[in-house]
Amino acid sequence: MTTPALLPLSGRRLPALNLGTSSFPHHRATLRLSEKFILLLILSAFITLCFGAFFFLPDSSKHKRFDLGLEDVLIPHVDTSKGGKSLGSFLIHGQGHDEHRHREEEERLRNKIRADHEKALEEAKEKLKKSRDEIQAEIQTEKNKVVQELKKKDSKPLPPVPLPNLVGINSGEPADPDIREKRNKIKEMMKHAWDNYRQYGWGHNELKPIARKGHSTNIFGNSQMGATIVDALDTLYIMGLHDEFREGQEWIDKNLDFSVNSEVSVFEVNIRFIGGLLAAYYLSGQEVFKIKAVQLAGKLLPAFNTPTGIPWAMVNLKSGVGRNWGWASAGSSILAEFGTLHMEFVHLSYLTGDPVYYNKVMHIRKLLQKMDRPNGLYPNYLNPRTGRWGQHHTSVGGLGDSFYEYLLKAWLMSDKTDTEARKMYDDAIEAIEKHLIRKSNGGLTFIGEWKNGHLERKMGHLTCFAGGMFALGADGSRDDKAGHYLQLGAEIAHTCHESYDRTTLKLGPEAFKFDGGVEAVAVRQNEKYYILRPEVIETYWYMWRFTHDPKYRQWGWEATQAIDKYCRVSGGFSGVKDVYSSSPAYDDVQQSFFLAETLKYLYLLFSSDDLLPLDNWVFNTEAHPLPVLHLANTTLSGNPAYR
Repeated sequence: MTTPALLPLSGRRLPALNLGTSSFPHHRATLRLSEKFILLLILSAFITLCFGAFFFLPDSSKHKRFDLGLEDVLIPHVDTSKGGKSLGSFLIHGQGHDEHRHREEEERLRNKIRADHEKALEEAKEKLKKSRDEIQAEIQTEKNKVVQELKKKDSKPLPPVPLPNLVGINSGEPADPDIREKRNKIKEMMKHAWDNYRQYGWGHNELKPIARKGHSTNIFGNSQMGATIVDALDTLYIMGLHDEFREGQEWIDKNLDFSVNSEVSVFEVNIRFIGGLLAAYYLSGQEVFKIKAVQLAGKLLPAFNTPTGIPWAMVNLKSGVGRNWGWASAGSSILAEFGTLHMEFVHLSYLTGDPVYYNKVMHIRKLLQKMDRPNGLYPNYLNPRTGRWGQHHTSVGGLGDSFYEYLLKAWLMSDKTDTEARKMYDDAIEAIEKHLIRKSNGGLTFIGEWKNGHLERKMGHLTCFAGGMFALGADGSRDDKAGHYLQLGAEIAHTCHESYDRTTLKLGPEAFKFDGGVEAVAVRQNEKYYILRPEVIETYWYMWRFTHDPKYRQWGWEATQAIDKYCRVSGGFSGVKDVYSSSPAYDDVQQSFFLAETLKYLYLLFSSDDLLPLDNWVFNTEAHPLPVLHLANTTLSGNPAYR
């Protein structure tokens, strides 16, 4: 039995669903060949309906009320303002006069149906004279009219909202010419990634840089939603690539459509699309991004229609039907998914004045606060039907990671007023430090995974974000432990750097062990790949901001050179399948998070601290910067309508 393919995600690692699509093109061809037949069926149905209405009319003398209703629908109203009698006046005339009148009306009705029938037949004959291409063009025109009407309906103007104080959205030019040169190199890499996506994958979710064509995974459903465009916008903006930014904005304005029959990951669409659109709005002030973010958020809300209010992992954007991943602990929802909505949803309520988004995420928090936690740890699985934990598996890497990140960032984003979130973060980190964090025989601090009472001494690349999280949360930690948590962040950064340094390519594997004599090295073949992930570089950047230790820029430059040397191809950037091989095979995927996160964090690492200062901005788990909301408390929106 083959193991399921593992889907590389920015928030966690999930098995890919096998959604075969080979039958779709054949199905579309069949539809094209039978369009004339369908058209005739529709016309025939209309004609049959007309004759049915005529032959099964009730006897008028017995059903005067119904007959009057039928007149309202099928014949012109009598205009009493021009001397005509009102319809009601017929009820008080003699029976003979009434029957005579109804015979006249029935005759008029017969004539009308006959004329409509003849007209429909003529139209059908005219349609059949046209070529298939002409019929298709007419159908497409009608479709376009419907789409435009829907867009007008969805594009209601949002109420004006006072923008938070936006600081440091430009420049960040370093004074040191050597640092400036390195920053320019990273900008060139971004240009290479974007230009090739623009040429070979435009509108698709991601790019296959070797095959030079579009790419997508099941997290985005079966639609071309331009994930790379939305994910890359804020990186383009802060790098000063404004022509490219305008290209992306134009595509989003004209093509980004959420009324599609497509099943998507609520988590991934939230962090990449809603997060990316909100960040682009705050940076540029362009209303289209805010409008699109609110439209998409409305499509995600049906996912919360569960017995507990814990959302489904996936939702169909058109039907609103939700479900969970089949492999996730007896139909459970995943902690890192339903726990990574708070930042974006609070901003949605702030911008719209609608409390529904805020209420959804606060309901999740209240539910979690009531639940018992084994050893103070949050298991990765929660059943949305029963409200009970699934299997007791706890991780600060995949399946759990960004839940803890968003507790801390909810507090930071509220201008440190959301003390409830801060307490939940502090409690969780204390339990993690007690049960999951260990030192290896070689002196490397690592974060293991708790599985049914046993600590697995393995750490994932995804877990490496935690070094930056500990540093970010050091200030404000209880018992004056700021220095302790800054040191813990530095130790995690060192361990993750070792996982890079102990490979042939100087790029880190997906996961690495600390068993026996093996430390910070991948053992299994399916854990030796590098898919352009950002977490290690993310931690380097946070550690640089809080310490200004030059080793973090040195380590970041090592990673930049390795990516440019081993992942760059003529059509973009690709992941590699084995970081311990001197000539690795490519996976032929340029992930959208490479442009959203990896290159952004590298660029910020070689920028001055006044570019997106951390006192004013909080980055979501996809590295999309959202401004701190200086509010009296987190229940209030900046929108006066919310107060």
